Amino acid sequence: MNNFSFYNPTKLIFGKDQLEKLQTELPKHGKKVLLVYGGGSIKKSGLYDDIIQELHQMSAEIFELSGVEPNPKLTTAEKGIEICKREGIDVLLAAGGGSVIDCTKLIAAGAKYDGPAWDIVTKKAYAKEALPFGTVLTLAATGSEMNAGSVITNWETQEKYGWGSPAVFPDFSILDPEYTKSVPEDQTVYGIVDMMTHVMEQYFNNASHTPLQDRMCESVLLTVKEAAPKLMQDLQSYEHRETILYSGTIALNGMLQMGYNGDWASHNIEHAVSAVYDIPHAGGLAILFPNWMKHNVQVNPARFRQLAVRVFDVDPSGKTDEEAAMEGIQKLREFWSSIGAPEQLSYYDIDDSKLDLITDKAMINGEFGNFNSLQQDDVKAILQASL
Repeated sequence: MNNFSFYNPTKLIFGKDQLEKLQTELPKHGKKVLLVYGGGSIKKSGLYDDIIQELHQMSAEIFELSGVEPNPKLTTAEKGIEICKREGIDVLLAAGGGSVIDCTKLIAAGAKYDGPAWDIVTKKAYAKEALPFGTVLTLAATGSEMNAGSVITNWETQEKYGWGSPAVFPDFSILDPEYTKSVPEDQTVYGIVDMMTHVMEQYFNNASHTPLQDRMCESVLLTVKEAAPKLMQDLQSYEHRETILYSGTIALNGMLQMGYNGDWASHNIEHAVSAVYDIPHAGGLAILFPNWMKHNVQVNPARFRQLAVRVFDVDPSGKTDEEAAMEGIQKLREFWSSIGAPEQLSYYDIDDSKLDLITDKAMINGEFGNFNSLQQDDVKAILQASL
């Protein structure tokens, strides 16, 4: 494995009835709180009222930013930054899924930066500091509740990029599976796909001798693969929500990729797709990732075979590594389809009319991918196979 350093300062608070910990964690940073949330689901579920009650009990001065989009937009983050600077906000609280948390990260960093927030996203400026913030997670998916990454869309320029800084690790994150019971079926599916792709993006790497990391990745995938169908049969199950919620956090809090760099090419391609069409991120990944796998099997067939055998129960007897690998990819596709994930871009009414535009956006910073570096023709081939 490669040399590595691991750092994660986020305090994870997991389980039932943990929302009361807000009264312990938030006052450490001050009384002026900006509550950031999305389209109103936290009000329907009762979480909003529960949070407001906790904030009132700590005598907080409450400001709000609602309406964060599923693909959080720069303009929304800019509204939050303006509130922070105008009102002298002490601490932020993100209540929602990964999109709300990602937006909050840019608000926290932008509030401490004098220039345009887009500079931070495009890496023209580095976020050296940020306002402190905590999260109350409502969706098992991105892992943003315990990492320093964020993805923001500039809809005016149709650009969507990931960025990050140690300054934007959440100070704390409260994960109560009870608050994820209200997540609808389609969003539950997307979350499952998202966390699985996060694990597999890391699994495909070029480091040598990573037996423990491999087994850790495989165990998360097996756990999700076992729990997901049960959850889809009973969306109100606390136990299955609990398993999936914790899996999503472990999938991308840095623990699985100690000792190597994951690939992340599929994410880059999907960001380009959803920058143009504004589709659900994990919906795009469900379509693109198996086609990325097929395109890259020959890079290291044994790696794909290992995943197929250990996670997707492929019998390798009498098969070449590539044959076993392709069977494993098909089993992944079948699993995602069985829980309701889309298979083709046409599901979102996407045809080949803008493939060149999407490809150009994906290639804006040149070739990419750590497992296998993709060129323009590679990206377009993966997109065409996904139509």
